[in-house]
Amino acid sequence: MNAHDPVALTTVSAGFVQDWLDALESRCTPETMNSLLLRSGFQTSPMASAQRVTLSEIALLYQLAAVETGDEMMGLWSRPIRSRALQHLVTVQREARSLVSALYRFTTFWNLLLDDFHLVLRNGADEVELSLVPYVPNTRPQRFGHMLILKLVHGLLSWLGGVETPVKAVRLAFERPDFAADYAVVFPCPVEFSAPRTSILFDPRQFMRPITRSAAEATVFLERAPLDWIFTSSRAHTNSLRVRSFLYGADWQTCHLPDAAIALQMTPRTLNRRLSEEGTSFQEIKDALRRDIAIRALQLGTDSIEKIAFETGFSAPPNFHRAFRNWTNRTPGSYKSQV
Repeated sequence: MNAHDPVALTTVSAGFVQDWLDALESRCTPETMNSLLLRSGFQTSPMASAQRVTLSEIALLYQLAAVETGDEMMGLWSRPIRSRALQHLVTVQREARSLVSALYRFTTFWNLLLDDFHLVLRNGADEVELSLVPYVPNTRPQRFGHMLILKLVHGLLSWLGGVETPVKAVRLAFERPDFAADYAVVFPCPVEFSAPRTSILFDPRQFMRPITRSAAEATVFLERAPLDWIFTSSRAHTNSLRVRSFLYGADWQTCHLPDAAIALQMTPRTLNRRLSEEGTSFQEIKDALRRDIAIRALQLGTDSIEKIAFETGFSAPPNFHRAFRNWTNRTPGSYKSQV
């Protein structure tokens, strides 16, 4: 991912990945788990709830854990998904004649492998819905696992068609978590919680593009997994990401809500309302961008903490230290020493 892209800079909260880490522990010894976390740039478990996780850390942990556990879904489901399963899935998808056919193949593939739930495809004239239906009613959803399956189908369709496939809505069968804002990073659409079942909805008119991916392109797609299917290429998923992109390209330290509203061609009141509907605010987006710029600078390790403090708008390093601890539950120095 481009380090100068505002979405690539985005981090997610520890809560967003905690279900995954809990599942991964079931496939590892404590020593292996600690090794995987350290090599990926994570803190060792248990993670502090305020810690931020970068997209590159998520991708690296996936790549290491999928190999070392022999489970390409890393404990998220009761049955391990053996090595090369995703390679076979991509091959099957690439040979489909259309995106509609690819969607059916995706459904059949996972229904052969999973014991936890089955995929149900409803193909209507105006709406295509793919749902996850548990075999045992009222089973507690695996939040990260549900997200991953929906993103896998969305990422594959986007890759096969050569452009990000628009999504009408995502519905998740669990209550709105404290880290709900993180879902705006991965889903290019409104996200609903406490739904009867987890599902993703598409407009079938978006499925007219041909499939032209080569075997060489499939190899690259798999080598980069899961980056290209969890974090697809859109830079305007939601109003919050549109504001974030505007701030990153502007003099963000001095920008205010009216400036963003003008750039997005709406009134400040409308923008404020839409951001509130997405569970955030202009100031929260601005603070999050500043936090993520600081984290990336610490990762790169080329600038001093003092320089990073001033470049992220703090009048003195002690103020930056206090804010960074509030953001991540860690000091800048400890974060820099572990990345």
